[in-house]
Amino acid sequence: MPAGLSEIGAFVRRHDPDRFFCALFAPPEQREALFALIALHHELGRVRAAASHPLAAAIRLQWWRDAIAASTPPRHEVATPLHAAIRAGLLDREALLAMADAREVELAEEGIATRTEFTAYLRRTHGALAVAAGRLLGAAAQELAALEAIGTLQGLAGLLRAAPLWAARGRCLLPRDALAEAGLDPQAALAEPERLTPVIRALAREAAPPLPRPWPPRLLAAALPAVFARRDVRRLAAGRAAQRGTADRLAVLWAALRRCA
Repeated sequence: MPAGLSEIGAFVRRHDPDRFFCALFAPPEQREALFALIALHHELGRVRAAASHPLAAAIRLQWWRDAIAASTPPRHEVATPLHAAIRAGLLDREALLAMADAREVELAEEGIATRTEFTAYLRRTHGALAVAAGRLLGAAAQELAALEAIGTLQGLAGLLRAAPLWAARGRCLLPRDALAEAGLDPQAALAEPERLTPVIRALAREAAPPLPRPWPPRLLAAALPAVFARRDVRRLAAGRAAQRGTADRLAVLWAALRRCA
């Protein structure tokens, strides 16, 4: 572990390097709470992936609800610093519980029916993460709305990037109406993940990335993921692999220098 990087910071760098990179632009007094928030998002996102059965995932999701709501947190690499941030008044307990509740969609065997439901799911998970980060950093109401759009787009880009891999592992969260337009159902997508390519391209093309806008320095850590998300969606819409590279991080640095993301 590099000198000066906390355990929760190292956890986020290991599991969510994009958001870790952006979080480095947060004011030092809020950075650890932001790391804890991102780490919770990661843990909630892997509830279903790490479980062999939906029932096991439901139990794990409830564990996180209980951990968030508990007056005394369990000893855990994420739950412990998360509670420190809650006790300090930096993170809102109810908002974190709502983030956990939003993951119920991932436990349903039938998946997500429509694009509208898919967007709502992205907004309540990834969008809610961006809103919570904005509140932590002191965003105003109109800024929170813009951050929600950024988080929703980042969630879309991440899910589209990972869709073939998840399908190969037996999971598909892409909306059934989009699959049907490509002549697929969830079972066919799982059997032949390579057939998801036109669905991924279509959903990426339908996205409406928010235009870059100026941000106050205190909010850059929450806004900078927009740079990664826009670049990913452009690549996916063109049918190219959205692989992370040095140019992406340089683009984020340039956006931070201009305070426009």
